Amino acid sequence: MARYTGPKHRLARREGVNVLDKTSKSLQRRLNVPPGIHGRKRRRRLSEYGTQLREKQKAKTTYGILEKQFKKLVQTVRKRKGETGEMIVALLETRLDNVVYRLGFAKSRNMARQFVTHGHVTVNGKRVNIPSYQVSIGDVIAISPKIQKNPEVSELLADKEMPVLPFLEKKGVSGKLVRMPKREDLEVPFNLQLIIEYYSR
Repeated sequence: MARYTGPKHRLARREGVNVLDKTSKSLQRRLNVPPGIHGRKRRRRLSEYGTQLREKQKAKTTYGILEKQFKKLVQTVRKRKGETGEMIVALLETRLDNVVYRLGFAKSRNMARQFVTHGHVTVNGKRVNIPSYQVSIGDVIAISPKIQKNPEVSELLADKEMPVLPFLEKKGVSGKLVRMPKREDLEVPFNLQLIIEYYSR
């Protein structure tokens, strides 16, 4: 299945929640109106399966990953000991493209994904061009000198007030994963239990 490349607002309106990296007055105003010519008609009540499916779609849209990748991630987590929902969040948050975004080196996950695929990101000094690469505790992530000159990146790097999540540490143009993410570290805009139930069918 190909990655969706259409209007991002359409994705957010379809899920009924802001799954994007940023917001706008236009999106906030229309968030509860589904896309399409019949969008303003009342949403029909979803079945149990339909509700689970929507939560799964929210997660995929938020992190910009494909069905095959997400299914594999959930199946991997279910074989491990521990709290399944927490481990799903941890694996999603420690994808290389997401870490680049969370460190404030890119203004969106999509931009971060492009930086990785174009070879502008290193892990422990070695170039890695796989967005789904799983970052390990202690790994140092850095962006190339070339991409530091990008006007949007320069603006982000100049913002000293940008908060960094507690599982990350940032110093200049590099950052480190200091521990695995926990669910309480961030706002999760989807129901993890319903996602687990969807893949348990």
